[in-house]
Amino acid sequence: MADCFINIFLNDERIKQLEAAGLGGEIKELGGKKAIQVKATDKEQKKMVKGFPGLAFDADNACVLPEAAEKTVFDIVVNMKTLDVMKFAIMKIYNPLAGKAPRSAQR
Repeated sequence: MADCFINIFLNDERIKQLEAAGLGGEIKELGGKKAIQVKATDKEQKKMVKGFPGLAFDADNACVLPEAAEKTVFDIVVNMKTLDVMKFAIMKIYNPLAGKAPRSAQR
């Protein structure tokens, strides 16, 4: 696996937030929509696939996260004023225990 991208599609409000953070130059046209692409390593990609079953990557090795995770990543991008946030963001969006039953205490 090579590095992948998370596509975050933008509305007018998000575009204003990015421009205020000095990231207006990072906005791209993807499929006729405005978006930013956050780069993730193959290790982070494996965690996202494990944490979000059914997450699909396109021919360009890009995906769209579920809404709550996408909002978290976008907020981190705006607050940190950089697209290089996945090392930090993966800790916020990836829960390795999701879907697992809690263990009972052994005595």
